[in-house]
Amino acid sequence: MRAATQLASWLEGAAMKVLIIEDDLRIGRFIQKGLQEVSYAAVWAQTLQEGIDLFYEDTYDTIVLDIGLPDGSGLDFLRDIQQHDEDTPVLILSARNDVEDRIIGLNLGADDYLGKPFGFSELLARLRALTRRRNASQQTTLEYKGIRMDLLSRKVTADGGPMELSQREFAILEYLLQNKQRIVTRTQISEAVWEGSYDLETNIVSVYMSKLRQKLRAAGRVDAEIRSQRGVGYCLE
Repeated sequence: MRAATQLASWLEGAAMKVLIIEDDLRIGRFIQKGLQEVSYAAVWAQTLQEGIDLFYEDTYDTIVLDIGLPDGSGLDFLRDIQQHDEDTPVLILSARNDVEDRIIGLNLGADDYLGKPFGFSELLARLRALTRRRNASQQTTLEYKGIRMDLLSRKVTADGGPMELSQREFAILEYLLQNKQRIVTRTQISEAVWEGSYDLETNIVSVYMSKLRQKLRAAGRVDAEIRSQRGVGYCLE
C-alpha cells in the first residue's frame, strides 16, 4: 500500500499539466482519461469562460483548445492569451478541418492544429512534440543532483567530471532529466529515443539503463539515481 501511495505521489508531483477546453462531453472525457492514464494532470473546461478562468488561475504546459464552444469561439480565447502569454503551446482541436480554418488558427498563434475525428495516440504524440519544442527553446542545459548536461555542446558532467556517453545513452539521460522525479515507461522512452522504431519485446531499454547506472555510480558523488518501478518504468530521483 505504501509503495502504491509513493508511486501516486511521484506521478502527481511531476506530471505535465494540460488544460482541455472542449464542450463535447464524450470527447472531453476521452481526452482527460487518456492523458491521466499516461500520468498527465489534465484539467477540463467545457465552456470558453471556464477555460479562461482556469487559464488565469494556474499555469499549464500545454492547452488543447476546441473552436466551437457554447459561449463563444476558441479563437477569441487564442487572441486573448496571446496578449498575456506567448510561451504556453496551444493545440487547436476542431471539426473545422479545411485548409483555411487551419491557416486562421495558426496565424492567430496556435502551435498545432488537429482535426476531428482523431486518434488519441496522434494527439499524445503532438502534445509531446510541443512540449519538447518548448523545453528546447527555453533550455540549453539540464541539471539535477550533480548531473549537468549541455544540450548545445552535447557534453555531460557528473560531480564536475566528464561522462562519456554514446548517442543513445545521451538521449535517454536527456529524457530522464527532462522528466526528473517522474516515472516514465519503456514505451515513452522508446518513442522519445528510438521514435518507437524498435521491438518492445526486447530488453534494449533495460540494457541501456544498466549502462547509465554504472556510469553514474562510477562518476563519484552524484545524488541522482535511476530507479526501476517494476511493471511501470524508470525514475531519475
